[in-house]
Amino acid sequence: MKMKGYSLATTTWDNKEIEAINRVIESNFFSMGKEVEAFEEEFAKFFGSRYAVMVNSGSSANLIAIGALIFSNKYDLNQGDEVIVPAVSWSTTYMPLQQYGLKLKFVDIDINTLNINLNELEKAITKKTKAIFAVNLLGNPNEFNKIIDICNKYNLVLIEDNCESMGATYENKYTGTFGVMGTFSTFFSHHITTMEGGVVVTDDEDIRDILLCLRAHGWTRNLSRKSKLYTKNNDDFYEMFNFIIPGYNLRPLEMEAAIGREQLKKLDNIIKERQTNGKYFESKFKHLNGIQIQKSIGNSSYFGFSIIINKPNIERKKILDRLKENNVEVRPIVSGNFTKNEVIKYFDYEIEGDLPNANKLHEYGFFIGNHHYDVKEQIDNIYKIINECL
Repeated sequence: MKMKGYSLATTTWDNKEIEAINRVIESNFFSMGKEVEAFEEEFAKFFGSRYAVMVNSGSSANLIAIGALIFSNKYDLNQGDEVIVPAVSWSTTYMPLQQYGLKLKFVDIDINTLNINLNELEKAITKKTKAIFAVNLLGNPNEFNKIIDICNKYNLVLIEDNCESMGATYENKYTGTFGVMGTFSTFFSHHITTMEGGVVVTDDEDIRDILLCLRAHGWTRNLSRKSKLYTKNNDDFYEMFNFIIPGYNLRPLEMEAAIGREQLKKLDNIIKERQTNGKYFESKFKHLNGIQIQKSIGNSSYFGFSIIINKPNIERKKILDRLKENNVEVRPIVSGNFTKNEVIKYFDYEIEGDLPNANKLHEYGFFIGNHHYDVKEQIDNIYKIINECL
């Protein structure tokens, strides 16, 4: 008998989100406005940050985060400088670094946590290294006490790609709030969804102001008169179209923000259910001979569940085919070893070592989803399918 199906993601919406959309329609104001401002305040408060800047995607959040470091006088990041990244992440962790003319230093992952290998991280640091772009992969926090010690030792800037790990904590602090900036995604398959959307959080007021400019054309319109980035004159007409840095149009919609405000109210319960499922998945799969699962650090928010095949005589395709036959959606673990993608020819980059763990994940790993409701029965069925293949 086949499973009824197991999808990667499901909606967390109910009537509250529909009511929020209707509220925006009735207001007849659809571009970035009061709903976005309210969502940013509520988001920052939830995660304990001073500021949050909403954009149209998590990818755009990464883009303006890197841009903010480039245009800031405080953090001294310039074209040609070196930024350390893990070899496994989503593509848009890396793209902004290439687009701003930075050199990427790829470091292997820890095969247990799937986050950056901390031993290899310190080895990769050179005189040209200026920053670490840490990625909390699949909901799993990095060991930030160690990363922060390394940053302090070598005077490096820390930023976080937290797009897959909303709600995760390490030593009672939310991931995404350890560095100068942290980025979040609110795409459909993520912990909360605003259709499309992303957020950057920071405690640095000057960085916040640069983010505001980058988000909307590089203009000064959204800056307060107290901003240290630029001193506005008294001519509001002039300041409507006054451009000071090369920006974009990454503005979110009022509908997305209104939905996000309702989703934030549900986030605690969403994370709680995902964690319950995650603990159950770990209890089932951790002793299954022939596969390896992700080791949780801190309190993971369990974006999904990774599986890496450890038996040399077992083909990944055999397991994937059986899962697909049973209507279980599967994906690569993020984008695998990113350096194996053809796009790498456009990058200025260097690889620290041979990336054996990233290669293993790339060749033998796969990923299934997690949800905001009880999926223990489905996990049992998936366990049975995989066990029969081993």
